[in-house]
Amino acid sequence: MTTHYYADWRDVPDKLWRWPNFSPEEIACRGDGTIRINEPALDKLQALRDRLGVPMIVNSAYRSPNYNRQVGGAKHSMHLQGAAFDISMANHDPESFEAAARETGFTGFGFYPRQNFMHIDIGRARQWGDPFPPRAARFAPEPPRLREALTESRAMKGGSAAGVATIGAAGVEVMQQAVTDTQSALQPLIPYLDAMRWLFIAVALIGIGTTIYARWDDWRKGRR
Repeated sequence: MTTHYYADWRDVPDKLWRWPNFSPEEIACRGDGTIRINEPALDKLQALRDRLGVPMIVNSAYRSPNYNRQVGGAKHSMHLQGAAFDISMANHDPESFEAAARETGFTGFGFYPRQNFMHIDIGRARQWGDPFPPRAARFAPEPPRLREALTESRAMKGGSAAGVATIGAAGVEVMQQAVTDTQSALQPLIPYLDAMRWLFIAVALIGIGTTIYARWDDWRKGRR
């Protein structure tokens, strides 16, 4: 087993560090900044990261003996060898993560659902802790786009045409009355306004007919 020890993670030579998705600071002891680089363990950690394709949040990696005692770690914890990692499950499905870790070569597993992290190491095969509860889907399925569907339906289109035409006909009638009452100088325009009113009425009737046909056709084809 190839390992390297440094009193401070800042002393790690750049040429030695070959794990692109992790940094010496992440792997160093959280208590005093010392670091033990366990190459086989880090190779598996990088391989797991490559397999998952998403970031891995390392809560704890190497622990110095003093820091391991402070946090209540096991007397022979694999963290002391730099061969163990506590990974947050904040952005991972525990079941999928465990399967990928086993396939990558990790053999020791500790489950901490309350703290939302999983311990993985390259020691002897074993596991402990409570299983993670099944997780629901992260996002609820998107509801049907009812408003857009209604807008695109033939019935809505026909109803809209009828409504617009009806309003237009009413508007023309108001304009015609106003011209008749107050704009006697524009009397020659009244016959044309009358023709426009009948045009709008015709469009309204066509829209109503389209709506009735569309609804009947939907009912006939079992769409309602």
